[in-house]
Amino acid sequence: MPDRLMLLDTASLYFRAFYGVPDTIRRADGTPVNAVRGLLDMIARLTTEYGATHLVACWDDDWRPQWRVDLLPTYKSHRVADIVVGSPDVEVVPDALEAQIPMIRRVLDLAGIAIVGAAEHEADDVVGTYASHAGPPVDVVTGDRDLFQVVDDARQVRVIYTARGMKNLEIVTDVVVVGKYRVLPEQYADYATLRGDASDGLPGVAGIGEKTAAVLLGEYGTLDGLLAAAADAGSGLSPSVRAKLAAATDYLSVAPTVVKIVRDLELPTLEEAGAQLRSVMGDSRAELERLGTEWNLGGSVKRLLEALDART
Repeated sequence: MPDRLMLLDTASLYFRAFYGVPDTIRRADGTPVNAVRGLLDMIARLTTEYGATHLVACWDDDWRPQWRVDLLPTYKSHRVADIVVGSPDVEVVPDALEAQIPMIRRVLDLAGIAIVGAAEHEADDVVGTYASHAGPPVDVVTGDRDLFQVVDDARQVRVIYTARGMKNLEIVTDVVVVGKYRVLPEQYADYATLRGDASDGLPGVAGIGEKTAAVLLGEYGTLDGLLAAAADAGSGLSPSVRAKLAAATDYLSVAPTVVKIVRDLELPTLEEAGAQLRSVMGDSRAELERLGTEWNLGGSVKRLLEALDART
């Protein structure tokens, strides 16, 4: 079986599982287990269907890094539960999901699935680093468009996009990104900077929407190229666009750093992280099966174990 690395945007998936599986599914003490069940079933299906040999559950060690907030205070600000000066930001997460996150980590650990995060960085940055430097073909599983910027046909990096649900997965390649947005994957971060993204608190450049952003990047290649044209009186850039860019000078000086995924984190190698998928044996298997019963995880543990057995 040829090597194929799968990178999970883990929070994106367990949020989807939480909202996609009824929260009436609970363990004996009343704690919901819908996100746990749903995530395990997703992993079993994805690793089987796409032939993963290695898997990393990329983790948000810091879902809203302070260095990004310092550059752009609106970054994800609408998702902060309560702003407490001097304290880390707390993301709005339903209590019923919050209670399941330690359970998710526990079952992933017992299953031998690598969990990797990085201090002061988001899961996207972990994904970006592995996707940019890993040897085997890479599948990135996410519902977040920001990760389209790592798509790279030449390096066999693609996104398995979950936004329309697990029954309507979409394989995103260079051609798909161009078809959707009329920009190349390597232009996507500049495109998102210009267009803005309310889901991340990015205001964008007022008056420049998706179509205009795509046209400008098609003509000037990059945001830097566009700004250079704006500074050149003889470039032929329209006065209207010049004015819009000038009004957004402060935003444009910081937003690209916020939007671009970090690709050079110091992370454990795939071998060091234990990313290779293997059968779960011995005490770990027995404990996982026991928790499957105790936590009312239904057939999800069995399906995960079967998927891992098949990968060995």
